[in-house]
Amino acid sequence: MPATAAPASDSLFNRAYASVFRPGRITLGLMTPLARASGAMADADAERQLAALADRHGFAALWTREVPLMVPQGEPPQPVPLDDPFLWLAHLAQSTARIALGTAAIVLPLRHPLHVAKSALTLDRLSGGRLMLGLGSGDREAEFAAFGMDAARRGEVFQSSWPLLRAALSPVRNERAPLLESTGGFELMEVPRTRIAMLAIGSARQSLQWIARNADGWASYHRDEPRQQGRIGLWQQALEQQGGGLAKPFIQSLHLVLAAERDAPAQPITLGLRAGRDALTEYLLRMQSIGVAHVILNLGTAARSAHDIVEEIGREVLPRLEQCAS
Repeated sequence: MPATAAPASDSLFNRAYASVFRPGRITLGLMTPLARASGAMADADAERQLAALADRHGFAALWTREVPLMVPQGEPPQPVPLDDPFLWLAHLAQSTARIALGTAAIVLPLRHPLHVAKSALTLDRLSGGRLMLGLGSGDREAEFAAFGMDAARRGEVFQSSWPLLRAALSPVRNERAPLLESTGGFELMEVPRTRIAMLAIGSARQSLQWIARNADGWASYHRDEPRQQGRIGLWQQALEQQGGGLAKPFIQSLHLVLAAERDAPAQPITLGLRAGRDALTEYLLRMQSIGVAHVILNLGTAARSAHDIVEEIGREVLPRLEQCAS
């Protein structure tokens, strides 16, 4: 089975699943906020306009992160201010009609799984089945201390929270037993009609075998191409051993500085590339050939406007990827 095949034949998944994970072709998503200045809150109206632009051009997904506290990151260290991910995606959903909405990632150990389920089910219902739920274990010690949790237990809590969250999101009644046992027989909401994909973002302090067995897909970061191909090989091997014979997607992030010159060669930067659109397209086609199903572009801060970058990729890169997949 091709590595970029749709991850399973389960027709119960919501509409986001089929639009993002398409057999035989790579799709592109965007990490939001797209135009946030370093250390500043995003302009909510401007982001809605950018989301609508991405939707019109046929990008597959809009993603956002959960950052519970503004712990400084990067070099030099800068605080990262982000809104609540579920409310933020609901805001973007108002200006879009087709594009999927993804979390990359909810810090599961810092939230009760029933709260996560309630928010996810509500957003999926309000957006017409467009949510993908990426989940991680968190990576900032200060956040765990502030929330009264032992950071050393984050992997254990992540794993123990997964079955209850899975049950609460399931449209299959005989899969809902962990939920009803937890609530004394009471439903959280009306039983959903479709399944929300639960994706592991990063290692989540779990083995690759656990992720292959339990998650609907795996998202990791950009690596140089030979290393990424090796990592995908390990993922496919884990799926063969643990995944019940299902193909499940490999997703990667890519920090991108899109050069104004279309023929600018690809040059490595931290966790990504600086490239013109021709080199970017060639890179994405190579990623498709080794089994990457979806790439989350992180535009960061650059001299060019986010509007111009989204417009150029949507107008010039996406159609070429579509043609090559035809």
